Amino acid sequence: MAGRPQSDPTQNDICAIANVGPDTFRTGPAALKIGGYGRTGESDMAADETVTKARHGGREARRRERSHKASGPGRPYIVRNIPTYDVLSEENLLKIEAAADRILAETGIEFRDDDAVLAYWKRAGAKVDGTLVKFEPGMLREILKSAPSEFTQHARNPANSARIGGRNVVFAPAYGSPFVMDLDRGRRFGTLQDFENFIKLAQSSPWFHHSGGTICEPTDVPVNKRHLDMVYAHLTLSDRCFMGSVTAEERSEDSIDMARIVFGEGFVDENCVILGNVNVNSPLVWDGTMTKSLRAYARAGQAAVIVPFILGGAMGPVTNAGAIAQIERPGAPVVFGNFLSSMSLRSGSPTFGTPEPAIGSMVIGQLARRLNLPLRCSGNFTTSKLPDAQAMTEGTMSMLAAIHCGANFILHSAGFLDGLLSMSYEKFMLDADLCGALHSYLDGVRIDDNQLAVDAFAEVGPGNHFFGCAHTMANYETAFWDSETADNEPFEKWEAAGGDDAATRANRLWKERLREYEAPPIDPGVDEALKDFVARKKAEMPDAWY
Repeated sequence: MAGRPQSDPTQNDICAIANVGPDTFRTGPAALKIGGYGRTGESDMAADETVTKARHGGREARRRERSHKASGPGRPYIVRNIPTYDVLSEENLLKIEAAADRILAETGIEFRDDDAVLAYWKRAGAKVDGTLVKFEPGMLREILKSAPSEFTQHARNPANSARIGGRNVVFAPAYGSPFVMDLDRGRRFGTLQDFENFIKLAQSSPWFHHSGGTICEPTDVPVNKRHLDMVYAHLTLSDRCFMGSVTAEERSEDSIDMARIVFGEGFVDENCVILGNVNVNSPLVWDGTMTKSLRAYARAGQAAVIVPFILGGAMGPVTNAGAIAQIERPGAPVVFGNFLSSMSLRSGSPTFGTPEPAIGSMVIGQLARRLNLPLRCSGNFTTSKLPDAQAMTEGTMSMLAAIHCGANFILHSAGFLDGLLSMSYEKFMLDADLCGALHSYLDGVRIDDNQLAVDAFAEVGPGNHFFGCAHTMANYETAFWDSETADNEPFEKWEAAGGDDAATRANRLWKERLREYEAPPIDPGVDEALKDFVARKKAEMPDAWY
């Protein structure tokens, strides 16, 4: 496991504002809540008043209080305080690496429609025969040594800049669904309004650290122009980190140029402000669309998340693409990507959230740490068509695998339904709730005088309760994570209130969040420059619906 990350200026600035130390920020289970969804330092009188309201204000008052606490910005990322879970011995890890070296040296990988990348490999010493490239054992590992083990992705709001790699964990919404669904209108093609809605929901929750990328496809916008609207939405409706387009080299460059308008050209040249999620679907083949987009991000010093889509296996052409970034620009950030899924042998359909890929993620985590690279893994995967028990069972299986394998960047943290074909409003809210619980889970256990509560035992004595003691009054607001979507009332109260299930409660919650959403401020001049860029780019080309 990587050592403790270096001090991050963003966190130190926040800690200074809050008058606490960086360790409190990083490891406090709930002692520091940024953005107003938790409070500390209240007087006993104020705490007494709050308890009285909680006791007598009724179910709706408590629901509103929970909703208030869990809205708005939270931590910019989590620093894990629990260990990773390693399933393979050193001997078996060496066997896997030896097998990968043999595949790369004997079988090789094809790089199609990108002559520049073939030239790069020749200069680097690989064996190039047409589009087939073979690599000597250890060659790619040596090239990858220039990639950083950790890096900061800077957000438009510096307080939301995320640290990726090491012991840090970042949650981002699901990515790439052509359909959206909710309980009111069912399943339908995604629109730009849906896309904007999900950015607003992510921005409004403290449990995400990243705005994501193509949260859903805005199918009402031409294919060759929708990347402009998507990047504009991320930059204006959110002030968190985000992902740009990778569907063509020029669209990647447009995404980076829009980031330059917001952050400044000099700053972007020296810092990571945007991620590109580069995917490969075919075994042992990279096409020019992806390698050119990857090189566009690397040229600009921006990060690429490099992901093979693997059905039923645990190996894919990952390390070579990461090496492309280092050849293009040594030191460019790359994230070791992993998207494991199994397959139904009865139907031939992909299955998600099953145990075999989950345990496979543990192995990928070990391999990524040996390469000293940040890891993207798993997510809230499910094949369920509804936000139901199957969805949450499968999602929790794969999400916990990501947590325990040591993933640093967890894409698909919320909204994933229907084998990623659909983005669900209700599941987004249910998954956000799980992400909130995982914040506390990753915080681990702190042992200090406050946690041991020796004085509280002395105050209460044998046979008495702790409800009104000084320790409870000082800690009751932050002692436990509080679910937004669960109902913890007695059965009779739940039944009298309508007997709603979790999906129905989530339906109400996403609508409430959209009604209450307020866009983060942006400089009017920057906003106007972004609009001008989008309008000019759109005017340069006819609509294409392919």
